[in-house]
Amino acid sequence: MGPEEAPKKEDSPMTRAYVGLDVHSKLTQFVIQSEDGTVKYRGQVPTTPEGLRCLKTQYRLPEGTQVGLETGTMANYVARQLLGLELEPVVIDAGEVRRKASRPRQKSDRRDAFEVCDGLRKDQYRSTVPLPPLHIQVLRDTLARRRHFVRVQSAEVNAAKHLLRYSGLRHLSRPLATDAAWDKLGAKVEDLQLRRQIDFHHQVWRAAVDQVQHLNASLLEQSRRFQSEILRLQTAPGVGLIVSLTVLASFWDPGRFPSPQHAASYAGLVPSTDQSGDRDRHGRITKQGSPELRAMLCQAAHHARRKSNPLQPYFSSLCARRGYNVAVTAVAHRLCRILFAMLRDKAEFDVRKLGIEAGPFERKIVMPYRLKRKPAQRD
Repeated sequence: MGPEEAPKKEDSPMTRAYVGLDVHSKLTQFVIQSEDGTVKYRGQVPTTPEGLRCLKTQYRLPEGTQVGLETGTMANYVARQLLGLELEPVVIDAGEVRRKASRPRQKSDRRDAFEVCDGLRKDQYRSTVPLPPLHIQVLRDTLARRRHFVRVQSAEVNAAKHLLRYSGLRHLSRPLATDAAWDKLGAKVEDLQLRRQIDFHHQVWRAAVDQVQHLNASLLEQSRRFQSEILRLQTAPGVGLIVSLTVLASFWDPGRFPSPQHAASYAGLVPSTDQSGDRDRHGRITKQGSPELRAMLCQAAHHARRKSNPLQPYFSSLCARRGYNVAVTAVAHRLCRILFAMLRDKAEFDVRKLGIEAGPFERKIVMPYRLKRKPAQRD
């Protein structure tokens, strides 16, 4: 840190300042600007609670000072520490910082900190990430850990089935959802080495099941805080406890979104667009947003294939025209908008708002052709 960057003892506390951070696991580059854009101080501090506390006290940052930082692995940790120091963290999408940089091809930690600070002072960033309350963050972490161990279970089952196919025992491949199914499979395998390998996957699967059960108990305990919201969301078709908790963890503040369409865009369930002049193309979904929310909504959308589901008319019509996967994604998009509206309006699911009619209906199909019936054979 140069002599022009060191604070003087006679300096008074800054009345209005903006701070930009480029956060890394060990050291954090910082730039401090005044309200007129003058760079007052710059340097680096350790990425520790003591280092961030020293940044505030040494440079006399007033309470409520905006501190900008990019999204990344350390963003949540540093933002929590800044909140504890009574500063205002502003987490900005790293892609937007790079796009709006004055010299995008000359990247350095020192320049990144300046770009974050200068853009924060000019209020030119729009893709900011709001910091949820602590109990919402704990809920998000629990849901993420649960989904991780669910993926581990699926991976171990697939690995065991791959061993069976590789050994020419495809006929023994059966659903492995219980310990009894694993034990039954082991009893049928005669090769001792193959049985031992399958047992390894069984042990890992069993450990993942135990972790999922432990996390389910933790989620059940946390759900007591959102009992009324969960009961309302579960009135929607295909929505259970895990889906409703995921929706709550993602849309914890419905006021952040102007409309249900913006909420669906946040979940990454809207098609990508390329419109210019006469060209207007729509591609695959953007997948920008919470992957946990998107996965849970798609899982709930699979229930729309059942005739008892009120979303089945939309699913069947689109499935016949565009295919099963597109129909599931479209129903997930519609379900996302419905759940957001229910959470925003504090209302239960109302099937009358779907624009469908309740049955039962009789359906007659007129076909111009059909296969000839084979004549009965005589003895």
